[in-house]
Amino acid sequence: MSRSEPILPVPAASRAPTFLLGRVALMAVVATAVNTGCASGPDYHPPATRLTAAGSFVSQPADTNAAASPQPDWWKLYNDAALGNLVQDALSANTSLRVTLANLDRARAIYTEARGGLFPSTNVSAGVGYGRDQTTWTGTDRAPTQWSYSGGLEIAYEVDLFGRVKRDIEAARSDTDAVAAAHEAAKVVVVAETTRAYIDACTYGESIDVARSSIELARRSLDLVNRQEHAGSASHLDVERAGVALARAQSNLSPLQGQRDAALFELAALTGRAPSQVPESARTCTKAPEIAQALPIGDGTALLRRRPDVRQAERRLAADTARIGVAVADLYPRVTLGASGNYLRNDYLKGNRTLSFSLGPLISWSFPNTMVARSRVAQAKAQAAASLATFDGAVLNALKESEQSLSTYGAAMQQRQALIEARDRADRAFQLADQRYRAGSISYLDVIVAQGTLIDARSQLAAADQRVGSARVGVFKALGGGWELAAAR
Repeated sequence: MSRSEPILPVPAASRAPTFLLGRVALMAVVATAVNTGCASGPDYHPPATRLTAAGSFVSQPADTNAAASPQPDWWKLYNDAALGNLVQDALSANTSLRVTLANLDRARAIYTEARGGLFPSTNVSAGVGYGRDQTTWTGTDRAPTQWSYSGGLEIAYEVDLFGRVKRDIEAARSDTDAVAAAHEAAKVVVVAETTRAYIDACTYGESIDVARSSIELARRSLDLVNRQEHAGSASHLDVERAGVALARAQSNLSPLQGQRDAALFELAALTGRAPSQVPESARTCTKAPEIAQALPIGDGTALLRRRPDVRQAERRLAADTARIGVAVADLYPRVTLGASGNYLRNDYLKGNRTLSFSLGPLISWSFPNTMVARSRVAQAKAQAAASLATFDGAVLNALKESEQSLSTYGAAMQQRQALIEARDRADRAFQLADQRYRAGSISYLDVIVAQGTLIDARSQLAAADQRVGSARVGVFKALGGGWELAAAR
């Protein structure tokens, strides 16, 4: 029968180097991961815009300057102090801007929350108790009552090995930029609509003056025919015709007053006022401001840098691209470094026995939910593809709106010039008809026709002035309003 050799224990001195080497290796891996930190998912690169967007606009009306881009405070080109004050009131009191500003504050808070993932989390507890703990009592009799004091501190830090926290911060930062761009886009709309409402109110005030002068012209004609009827040189038919012309001229006044009131009420709402608080400067305005220089429009490249909605779409794409990395990181384990310390003292726990602590890493990897994680990766990729399509659509929409506004403005300017000539010719024709009627060479019907033509020409020109003013504001609005300086900040 053979004797088995005894199994001798390994000396502690021989085990120590292996243990120390393993701990050093683990610490080196963790330190490297913390310092270098690989990021999961694709890195974001801004999408290339279409080459056709880099050239000049297709539509370039005669009254435009493609060599200069709109300035940020483009409404100052009108050189109207009242308009400047109204725009400042709108920027500070408009309710839509207050909403977008609150959304921006919320986005910034979310970004700050995301950055909190870079720092460890802590949990502190403390307590005092009085009572009897029979479970820890080793005696045979009943445990005595006593005071006990406890405290604890836990610290946990997630090692961002696969860039989940980094991508989450990146997405939150891009979201904040997108909300900031949305706030700037709202500014463009508010400034443009405030300017449009003010110009409309002034233009309608001018149109009301034109309508009143036309009414006065028709009334003088009616008085003349009445005197001639009494003198026997005009018929009652001429009197009725003059009365019809006066009634038609009067019918144009009420719609203009209603349109002007609507523009004033719109202006009050845009500047954060009630309808009863319409600014007096707008209520008394009867001459729309004009721009003394050619309209600065720039080119397509500057347009895409300036339009806040394009910038907003690009930032949304960046955020959704970063979220792909967040979803991919969930496929890998999470490593958390933790430490805890506890303090418990009573009548029987004193000295070194009152304090305990632990320190070490915690690795968590959810194997059963990999299907869910992969599904979220697919969802994030699909959302990024949708955001890319949205960005392309925003670029095309910016170019489309700019071309449409320039074309509309050019057509309105041409129509206005033609109507100015028509108004001048109609005025001369009426003067000639009036002179000939007084000389007895033509009938009053010819005067009525000439007078009606003049009144219509004046009304059409006043309406054309309103369309030109609105179209000019539409150009500034489509070109982005000049907020590229805010974007640079």
